[in-house]
Amino acid sequence: MSDRGRVLGVDYGSVRVGLAVSDVDRRIASPHVTYERGGPNQDASFFKEQMKQEEITLIVVGLPIHSDGREGEKAKEARDFGQWLGGVVSLPVVFWDERFTTVEAEGHLLAAGMTRKRRRDRRDRVAAQILLQSFLDAGCPMQSQLFGRLEG
Repeated sequence: MSDRGRVLGVDYGSVRVGLAVSDVDRRIASPHVTYERGGPNQDASFFKEQMKQEEITLIVVGLPIHSDGREGEKAKEARDFGQWLGGVVSLPVVFWDERFTTVEAEGHLLAAGMTRKRRRDRRDRVAAQILLQSFLDAGCPMQSQLFGRLEG
């Protein structure tokens, strides 16, 4: 697998999904968009278009792991979503610990003086950026976390 190519960071939510993208050299993550889910067909169309438009080669889905390291129901939902997404777009998916990214994102947005509505509109994509930057800073470790290429 190449160590170049844009990576998509995904902050999964059952209603909203925050997305961030990396540069081609996988050094810098930038917030991209917050997507309001609309059902399997609409979601599949949206994600296929994003992968094509942004030239994504790898997907990193955040796992909301408990502070003691256990995975709960939300982590299972994120894993199920990642598996579904990888199948829809036929790209490899990596799962990455996203503990506290939403709290950190909220803190940054509060510090920027944003209103509650503006914070809500941006929080998920900023959380995805924090998650993706953490993955990039760790050197994109994929060996044990790789879900694999799925044909869909």
